[in-house]
Amino acid sequence: MTASDFTIKNRHKHRITFRGLNRSKKVNRSKTGTAALTVLLLLFSIFMAIPMLLIISNSFKPQDELFVFPPQLFPTNPTFGNYRDMFIVMSTSNVPFLRYVFNSFLVTGVGTAGHIIISSMCAYPLAKKKFPGKNFLFTLVVFSLMFNADVTAIPNYLVMSKLHLVDTYAALIIPAFGMSLGLYLMKQFMEQIPDSLLEAARIDGANQNVIFWRIVMPNVKPAWLTLLLLSVQSLWPIGNNNFIYKEELKTLPCALNQITGSGTTVNIARAGIGAAVAVFMMIIPILIFVFSQSNIIETMSSSGMKD
Repeated sequence: MTASDFTIKNRHKHRITFRGLNRSKKVNRSKTGTAALTVLLLLFSIFMAIPMLLIISNSFKPQDELFVFPPQLFPTNPTFGNYRDMFIVMSTSNVPFLRYVFNSFLVTGVGTAGHIIISSMCAYPLAKKKFPGKNFLFTLVVFSLMFNADVTAIPNYLVMSKLHLVDTYAALIIPAFGMSLGLYLMKQFMEQIPDSLLEAARIDGANQNVIFWRIVMPNVKPAWLTLLLLSVQSLWPIGNNNFIYKEELKTLPCALNQITGSGTTVNIARAGIGAAVAVFMMIIPILIFVFSQSNIIETMSSSGMKD
């Protein structure tokens, strides 16, 4: 048997084991139990969908219906006026509306791509290599998960200021590269890839780049798709004025928050615009979740590949 045959057979074996892992599990449940579980899950899904439905409904309500108590789930006189007013207000800015959209897509796209690539490349040696200090480094990563963005805001600003990156796109993108959640997630998932699969690739003559990009990354696709969603959710709504002061560099959430006001009568007068802004901002994360939900569910439920 040649090394190529050995590699192909190993890959085929592990592919079957990975994809068929959950299929081999059979749950003994009566039809009554299945029906009861379906009804229960349906009730929970309706309960969880109510806030999103209310946000969408509010964006179509006229001003007088937004402050009705108790709140109405559906508008009596639906209108597109809130969306029209949002674009009218945005058009009065000195910066074109599409420039804000471009800024948000640039920060979110580059930050997400860099976060996935860097996290994966750092997680691979932590998961599959042996070197001094490996456990200590991973312990630091786990400890860093305890600190939220508010705790690290001042250190991040000081670092960006020393590097003269304030008022640049890099001030928003570079911190996204170092988020520890991605490294933790990718490392835990890569550990489940059998060492025999990687060893077969080495016997076949594959170098580290080939092993990483053509074997490791495809096998952890559910993990990095989940990381993609989490990264977009954290970067898309970013509107931090601590790093960006030039109007032409501000992101879309920052511009939309400016037109809705904060804590004044202007905020009340533009409550309808604020409702339209909320819907506009949640479209992108929802679309990404819809297209990647199957892989995300697989990340949460699958125990990975087994030797």
